[in-house]
Amino acid sequence: MPWARALRRAAVRMSGAAGQSGSGNCCGEAGLRSCPRGGREAVMAPSGRLVIPLTVLVLLLWGLPWIHGRRSDVRVITDENWRELLEGEWMIEFYAPWCPACQNLQPEWESFAEWGEDLEVNVAKVDVTEQTGLSGRFIITALPTIYHCKDGEFRRYQGPRTKKDFINFISEKEWKNIEPVSSWFGPGSVLMSSMSALFRLSMYIRTCHNYFIEDLGLPVWGSYTLFALATLLSGLLLGLCMIFVADCLCPSKRHKPQPYPLIITRIFSTFEKSGGGTRG
Repeated sequence: MPWARALRRAAVRMSGAAGQSGSGNCCGEAGLRSCPRGGREAVMAPSGRLVIPLTVLVLLLWGLPWIHGRRSDVRVITDENWRELLEGEWMIEFYAPWCPACQNLQPEWESFAEWGEDLEVNVAKVDVTEQTGLSGRFIITALPTIYHCKDGEFRRYQGPRTKKDFINFISEKEWKNIEPVSSWFGPGSVLMSSMSALFRLSMYIRTCHNYFIEDLGLPVWGSYTLFALATLLSGLLLGLCMIFVADCLCPSKRHKPQPYPLIITRIFSTFEKSGGGTRG
């Protein structure tokens, strides 16, 4: 941390200043033997007062990482950076904070993440309560769900959930025995992108519903009425836009009116064919 490095530099300067104060000679070249007793106390007292603060400062600097906790090796994946999963090898856990099974898995997952650098695998997690788009993109129907990804190919892990099993799954390349997810249902496909957008829209509607009820004080039926009107209006606008686009892309052919004399000629010819000319 920058502030920790600054404190360490300050401690070094203080220790250097203390050394210079302790090595000073107030009595000239004669040394401390020729100095009076009071002079020796004047020289040694400052360095003695600095020893205890320096010791406490060093202990605090070394203990700060343990006080604040060790930095987790598990990377956090969101809707903004999920495309990083398409490169390299990954193990991704989809979890929810309220899920008991997810809570039991966390210690094993954190321990497994410590081996990530040695196994050359990135260990990550996704909070489905915060990243609803990713829960739809990966079709998360149960918690916790674990996926393995290797160069854009996704496989669902369904083995035991212990650190040892995770390590063996990567080191022994057991993921090769699992059929990868079809490209049609891959997280980068058009279908799954649409599913992700649908999940985000549903979460947005839910947020608006809670806002109408809790903040604005509308009744439940009033909120539903607003959503119904918005649905009708959006459907009407979408239909008009589709008609306009279809008319621009495939314009209908307009029939030109025939001239009057030609119509008269056709009428007489039809009359003659029907028997009107058999009188003579």
